[in-house]
Formats: sequence, structure tokens, C-alpha cells
Amino acid sequence: MMKNAAFGKFGNPALIVGAALMALAGCASKPDNYYTLASPVAAADAAPSTLGSPAPLYIELAPVAVPERFARPQMVVRQPGGSVKVEVLEQHRWASSFENELRDALASNISARLGALDVTKGGRQTSQPVWRIAVQLRQFDAVDGGRVDASFSWTLRRSDEARTVVCQLDIGEAVGGGVDAVAQGAQRVTATAAAAMARSLSAARANPASTACANGQVNS
Repeated sequence: MMKNAAFGKFGNPALIVGAALMALAGCASKPDNYYTLASPVAAADAAPSTLGSPAPLYIELAPVAVPERFARPQMVVRQPGGSVKVEVLEQHRWASSFENELRDALASNISARLGALDVTKGGRQTSQPVWRIAVQLRQFDAVDGGRVDASFSWTLRRSDEARTVVCQLDIGEAVGGGVDAVAQGAQRVTATAAAAMARSLSAARANPASTACANGQVNS
């Protein structure tokens, strides 16, 4: 009798658990918004593949070093007006962790511009030299309704050479209000950086004696 009384007072436990799960599902039902840094290279800027040619071009882009606060899938933005407060946007995320998204976007863009093969995905014969690119994102400031500013440095080294070419670039893109506009600005910044890296590699190939490339400053 006591059991039945308790059952009547509190209701069917299975129904209670089910209702609780439905309530939790309702709270978590709002979908995340996912963004990518990758963008297609215009046909005019793309190069034909060098694979199968007498001098195929292979590149290897190391994992990109980023400030610790950006090593996450969530977007990190600042509000306009010089605010020192940053917001980690749980509902607005990159398709993968930011550093992985950045590396993949740079590698695919550089490869397309040079007709090169990214050997991190395989396909290179060990007898063929590879250009190794190590990128560091030194600064990345995304302001909603303001700008996306970034500072990159990178080194180039061919696997069968001792020299290292050192480059850097500062980029700024004006953006409108809203997270979508910030993501699009970050995508344009990434494409601009990839284009600069591709140009620096082409210059290093053309001039075997060079060990530095001119600093770049791009503002818009």
C-alpha cells in the first residue's frame, strides 16, 4: 500500500524521466551555426597542376601556431568601441578547431594557386623534394561591426636545401555587423594570407639565393 501511495503521489517514474529528457532536449534544440575559413580560388588565380610535369611541386604545411585563446572551435570576437572584453560564441563555431580550420584553408588555397600537392594528405615519392611552410598567427582581432585584423609570419624551407626564407604580413579587412559578416571577413583575410604565401614560395623558387621576403601590409 505504501508503494502504491508513493507511486500515486509522484506519478510514473518512467514518465517523469521521459518528461525531463524532453525538457533538456528542448533547451538544447537550438542548432549551432558552423563557419569555414576555406574559400574557392578564382579561375584566373589558379594554376594547372604540376603533377606529372618534370618538376612537380609538393608543399607541406605544418600545424599553424595560434594564440591559446583561439585554439577552440568557438568564434572569439570583440564588441566595437575599443572594448577589451572578448566573447566566446558557443552557438557560432568554426567547422573544426580554429587552428585546424586555418591550416586546411591555407593549404588548399596555396595548393590551388601553385598547382601543388599538399603532401600531408599523401601522394609524394620520397625522392622528390618538398617545400615546408611553417605559419604562425601572431595576432587575430575580430570586432563585430568593425574590422578583422591579423598578423602572420611564416618560414619556407625546401627539404633538400639548408636555407630558410622568412616572411610576414599584416592584413586588415573592414566588416559589417553580425557574426556572418565577421566570418566572411576572416575568410577574406585567410585568402589574402594564402595568396601572399603562394607568391613568397614562387619567389623563393625563382631566386635560390633569397632568404627573406619583403614585409607586406594590406589594409582595406
